[in-house]
Amino acid sequence: MPQAITAAPREKGSSISRVMEIIEAVAKAERPMSPADLSHQLDIPKPSVHRLLNQLEADGYIQTSMRGLIMPGNRLHGMALGLLYSSKFKAVRQAILTRLTDEIGETCGIAIPNGTDMIYYDRVQTDWPLQIHLQVGSHTPTWCTASGKLYLSSLPKERRLSIINKLPLGQYTRNTITDPEILEAELVKIKNTKVGTDNEEFADGMVACAVPVIDGKGKLLACLFTHAPVIRKGLPQLLGYLSILRSAADELGRLIDEPDNSTS
Repeated sequence: MPQAITAAPREKGSSISRVMEIIEAVAKAERPMSPADLSHQLDIPKPSVHRLLNQLEADGYIQTSMRGLIMPGNRLHGMALGLLYSSKFKAVRQAILTRLTDEIGETCGIAIPNGTDMIYYDRVQTDWPLQIHLQVGSHTPTWCTASGKLYLSSLPKERRLSIINKLPLGQYTRNTITDPEILEAELVKIKNTKVGTDNEEFADGMVACAVPVIDGKGKLLACLFTHAPVIRKGLPQLLGYLSILRSAADELGRLIDEPDNSTS
């Protein structure tokens, strides 16, 4: 009897462990993986991998590309946001953004990649009467925002081109780049400088710049941005604050990388 009782929990635990191993591998992968890649890397039989992937996709944790490759789904993105930007970090994150906003004199915030959009995740608003209001939680396009272009530039070329060719590239302003070839050339420049810019491309009268927030392995986790109305600061003036933006982005990156010592 004891053997029969203990066998079921071990099997259940094994299945849960496999699911978590798959989620971890997909989340950490530099590029989309195939089911065969996951089977080989995790030493899980192919039939089991396919069964678990089908369930994870049905539940929204992963998604499959047209080439059959596995990518994070919306629920996995949501889990990542919750873990990386939990309340544990909120006070320090807000302190960093508040200091940065005071130094620049313009609104500063954090944007998070979410598929082909960026989520306006957090921000500290400036006190100027004339402000540009974007609500926290807003989804903004990638091809015409400083943070979005910075994120796109960080992707491997093949994946970046695939995304660009599928984006609607709608015309938001007279300066919005709607030609895929011109946009790709712009993204190559941004990849080299690691500075995203928006020269009235998303909203008339607004300019912005963004720098990456990266983890200890050099992976882009988020984008730290500042934006301003052009009648107060032009794009060259905003770019003059790059050194303090980068310093704040480094602080945020180290914050995210810190081990949780709260239980030690």
